[in-house]
Amino acid sequence: MREFLSVDREANAIRLKRSNFSGTFLLVEGRSDKIFYERFSDKAACEVVTVSGKPSSKLRVIAVLDILEKSSFQGVLAIVDADFDRLETSSHHSPNLLRTDTHDLETMLLNSVAFDKVIAEFGSQEKITRFGRDVRTALLQAGMSVGYLLWVSQCDGLNLTFDGITFSKFIDEQTLQIDECKLIQEVKNKSQAFSLKSEDIQQRLTNQKSSSHDPWQICCGHDLVEILSLGLRKAIGSAKATDVEPISLERNLRFAYEEAYFRKTQVYLAICTWENNNQPFKVWRNDI
Repeated sequence: MREFLSVDREANAIRLKRSNFSGTFLLVEGRSDKIFYERFSDKAACEVVTVSGKPSSKLRVIAVLDILEKSSFQGVLAIVDADFDRLETSSHHSPNLLRTDTHDLETMLLNSVAFDKVIAEFGSQEKITRFGRDVRTALLQAGMSVGYLLWVSQCDGLNLTFDGITFSKFIDEQTLQIDECKLIQEVKNKSQAFSLKSEDIQQRLTNQKSSSHDPWQICCGHDLVEILSLGLRKAIGSAKATDVEPISLERNLRFAYEEAYFRKTQVYLAICTWENNNQPFKVWRNDI
């Protein structure tokens, strides 16, 4: 409960800004999201505001939006990661709350031509040919297990920790195949959850899987970038680790992502609709 106390302050800070700014306030989860959406926004008409912190930046964004909506504050909009919302029933609905097309912003970047540009820049065509599999598909197949385990953890309240796990401990750097037993052990170790039985988690993981699930809704973008970073060092490239650090790859994906790709997304179209329904407030530049 304490974590939510300061969301009132963040909502009040936005109310105070209204006296000097009559445009739209676009709430997002983090710095990289802010950088991304500011590229397409009209800075004279829209201020992108980062809301981050515990228990999660997404919940804080939704909480700030909810406070402002209850006070009839006009011209506020929020974009959050979809996470698993499209696979389960979400309790948060509002015409001012939008979600990414896929699991998060990074999966939107990876599911675009920006991914092919980054592969062309850092990968080896000879190694990719020898790899013999579609690289994007290989990333998804490996990332699905991590995504499902995160989903199981959330559904069952296991409170497992995924931040800081070492992907090389459970991903084969030559084939990008994942070893689920080693994944479970790595997450248990990171979580200090030694009382949980690996066999029970493995069974729960198997039960959660379904061929009807869209991999782009299951996989976390940061995980896929971690796996891509490993692949570019051996399986599909010979890059130095320092050249393909995950944070660097995500930056390159954002650079490579063109406006033409963004115009085809559902979140772009949803904001166009929001602008029509909330005139004179606007978000996008006129030349987008």
